[in-house]
Amino acid sequence: MMAPRGPKPKPTRLKVLAGTARAHRLNPVEPTIEPAVPDAPEHLSDEALAEWKRVTDEMAKAGILSALDRGTLAAYAQAYGRWVAAERALRVMAARDAVTAGLVIRTQSGNAIQNPLVGTANKAMADMVRYAAEFGLTPSARSRVSATYFQEADDPFAWFE
Repeated sequence: MMAPRGPKPKPTRLKVLAGTARAHRLNPVEPTIEPAVPDAPEHLSDEALAEWKRVTDEMAKAGILSALDRGTLAAYAQAYGRWVAAERALRVMAARDAVTAGLVIRTQSGNAIQNPLVGTANKAMADMVRYAAEFGLTPSARSRVSATYFQEADDPFAWFE
C-alpha cells in the first residue's frame, strides 16, 4: 500500500475557519461531528490532566473539539506531562551538577554520555508539538486559522450560498 501524496487533507471545519474553503474542493460526504468536550482519561498524570483541562476549555470556545478527539488529545496531554516530569527531574540533577547542569552523566565504566532524561524530554516535547499542530495549538498552525469566518448556524456551509 502506497502512502498518500501531498499534504494531509485539512478538515472542512478548519478550512472554513482559515477562510480557504472552496465549494468545489470540499468533500460533500464528509461526516459532521458535533462539538463536545470529551471526558479526560483516568490514566493521565497530574500535569497531563491540568493541560487537558486548560486546552479543552480553549478548544471548546473555538468549536474545534469533539468526543472523537479524546485519544489524540490524551496523547498530547500525556506527552506534555512526560515533558514536564523529565524537565523537573533534569532540574533536580542540575542542582547537583553545576558543570553539566545534569545534561551529562557518567556510566558505570566512567564514560560521559547524554543523560537519558534529555532524550525523554526531547521526544516528549516533539510528540507534544506534533499533536498540538493537529489541533491548531501552535503559533504556526494557528496563524492559518481565522475565527472571523466562523458562524454559529445549523448549516456550517451556509456562508457558501
